[in-house]
Amino acid sequence: MIDRRLLLPMLGCAIVSPALAQAPAMSRPTAYAFSFKSLDGGTLRLVEHSGKPILVVNTASLCGYTPQYAGLQELWTRYRERGLMIVGVPSNDFGGQEPGDENDIGKTAHGQYNVSFPLAAKVDVKGPSAHPFYKWAALERPGEAPRWNFHKYLVGRDGHIAAAFSTQTSPTDPRLIAAIERELRK
Repeated sequence: MIDRRLLLPMLGCAIVSPALAQAPAMSRPTAYAFSFKSLDGGTLRLVEHSGKPILVVNTASLCGYTPQYAGLQELWTRYRERGLMIVGVPSNDFGGQEPGDENDIGKTAHGQYNVSFPLAAKVDVKGPSAHPFYKWAALERPGEAPRWNFHKYLVGRDGHIAAAFSTQTSPTDPRLIAAIERELRK
């Protein structure tokens, strides 16, 4: 004989279980959910580049790796017509190497390196005050968060991180170029 006190919970489970089994899984957010304030005061909405690969790079003006701006510009010139988006994200998180304001950042990027790809306003890329994109990226690719300036995330056409490249990987490194071309062919 079934105890009546157990009957109601058992019936409830029987009714709810099939519904849960048929419920669609929640989809993971993509990079297209994020925006950055742009260096010129506008908004860089990644959703506007949905379906295209996006290279997101944290930058700094006073870093030994700052000359990578030239390689990033080379990538932009070479691949933008095929759909590649590049977003430079200035950050002062590593060694205090981006201490200036938007004007100073622009002088280095635009004036010294002739950068024409979009630049975000300065943000944090690590820690509790990190920009939401970087918090998301740390969850997407655990263990591949920026450890220094000029870390590169390649967002695939599906909006998820397809590859991550350390500071030491030059923008013109064959591995990075191969990853970009792979995403462009998809």
